[in-house]
Amino acid sequence: MAKRILGVSLLALALAGCAATGEEPRTTQVTGSETAATRPASDIGTLFERYDEAQLALSPLGKAYRGIRDSDYDDWGDFSDAAEVREQDLLQKTAATMRANFDPATLPEQDALSYRLFDAMAKRSASLFPYRDYGYIFDQMNGAQSDLPAFLINIHSVADEAQARAYVSRIEGLGPVLDTLIAESRERAANGVMPPDWVYPYVISDIENLLNAGEENAILADFAGKAKALELDAAKEAELISAAQRAWESSAAPAYQRLLAEMKRQQADAPTDDGIWRLPEGAAYYEALLRNYTTTDLTADQIHQIGLDNVARIHGEMRAIMQQVGFEGTLQEFFAHVRTDPRFYYDTREEYLADVEKHRVAMNAVLPQYFSTLPEDPLTVKPVEAFREKSAGKAFYSRPAPDGSRPGTYYVNLYNLKDMSKNELEALFYHEGLPGHHLQLSIQTQLGDVPPFRRFGGVTAYTEGWGLYAEELGKDMGFYTDPYSDFGRLGMELWRACRLVVDTGIHHKRWSREQAIQYLTDNTPNPEGDIRKAIERYVVYPGQATAYMIGKLKIMELRERAKAELGAEFDIRGFHDAILRTGPVPLSIMEENVDAWIAAAMAS
Repeated sequence: MAKRILGVSLLALALAGCAATGEEPRTTQVTGSETAATRPASDIGTLFERYDEAQLALSPLGKAYRGIRDSDYDDWGDFSDAAEVREQDLLQKTAATMRANFDPATLPEQDALSYRLFDAMAKRSASLFPYRDYGYIFDQMNGAQSDLPAFLINIHSVADEAQARAYVSRIEGLGPVLDTLIAESRERAANGVMPPDWVYPYVISDIENLLNAGEENAILADFAGKAKALELDAAKEAELISAAQRAWESSAAPAYQRLLAEMKRQQADAPTDDGIWRLPEGAAYYEALLRNYTTTDLTADQIHQIGLDNVARIHGEMRAIMQQVGFEGTLQEFFAHVRTDPRFYYDTREEYLADVEKHRVAMNAVLPQYFSTLPEDPLTVKPVEAFREKSAGKAFYSRPAPDGSRPGTYYVNLYNLKDMSKNELEALFYHEGLPGHHLQLSIQTQLGDVPPFRRFGGVTAYTEGWGLYAEELGKDMGFYTDPYSDFGRLGMELWRACRLVVDTGIHHKRWSREQAIQYLTDNTPNPEGDIRKAIERYVVYPGQATAYMIGKLKIMELRERAKAELGAEFDIRGFHDAILRTGPVPLSIMEENVDAWIAAAMAS
């Protein structure tokens, strides 16, 4: 799609510096019987490996995410439209070669699955490529103004002097990269592709936070800390820190000043309508986004109705909890109660993080009863960095490096504790951490002999559907013992059901931001700041939010089918393996995999 900022998506980061402690579980690693060295050159696996090598050659940042630190470690790569065309051409030519030379009906089972997954990935990418200039390069969710610094801080590790100098080179390189992106943003704006006017103050705030901090800005502070950790002699350390400051002052800071001027210029002409229906071919673009994110053929109207139906269902379950806790009043009055009563919020970040750690330890102890394949990577918990916490989402996860050099990280945004209810803490951790994204993505990263695009790629409905499923799984595992915490779980599921309504409302039914905010205010217990930030996310990230509930509903449907057909023979650990050990797949293929597992279990 059109962002082409870091080659690998940076989803929301967020939480205060409390590294996960305690012993991580020993795990079952997924392995294969063949290695790349034993495969014939004509093998389909070789084709996928060559594609991966060629793709990485185009993406120094993609290498860094993988933990590869070679001669490109000082480079940002090419951020031009021509580079995106080259990447798309590589994908489509590889897919064409695959289709011409291999027949999935004659391939071994795993290779046939890889064929189908690569084919589907290429087709989804091709469907979005005509709209590659429709994305917002600078916005409050995934904007380059904050993603580039976040990459340096979170991904560019410094283990020796050479890697420190590579970091300095990347600070120097921020100038040319930002100038390329400024020019592209200016061109898109001239064609009417701009985020709504209210987005610009967030972007401007991120830029000014970096510029106004001088030598204490987040990038230079991070570099100084990493340089000091090398324990070089004092003169060498001072020379490195001075070099980083010069790079910032000579290249990065002037480019950020130019970006600031361009954002202020665009702000004066920015649109007031929120949905992408206002873009040329906006309706077709949104349809392509929904197909991509959900991997279904559901229309915007069908998704909207699924949302309304599930909102009504969850409201009914919430009323049962109201009765359980003895609250007298309407559901909306109960929403106001949990939204405003101070006892449902923390006074300090430290208290929040301490409770996260408590639930991490408790969940770790129970995981083996529900999973035979467990994550190998440690999980850390961190706050969103101060320079971007005002604009970042409430929580997100960053996957581990495959070589073990970087743990999985659960970020929580503690900028405003009144946006982070105690009632939601459990469900939020189960979604982003265990048994949610950390478990799923660690298992995926450690998959054995499958093509790299399966180990490191993603299918949003699968991944986010798993995260939402993990929230409810926590209840099956014996957690949410406090009814208010269980209400928080329902509140987060309700949130995802409402997303189906408001995302399609904004981008298909032409709702305003205010109309969507009012819908969430009337139908959810979430605080005002949480609601506003969420709607602002859906405006600039169209379609993505629909994947959560659509994916979760499919996983639950398949689990209930397996239970019904297998009866007493149903094994929850086997079911989870059927979902997780393939890595991300479209929902239709997930269904096939589970049906095959059911059939095999019935035959055994």
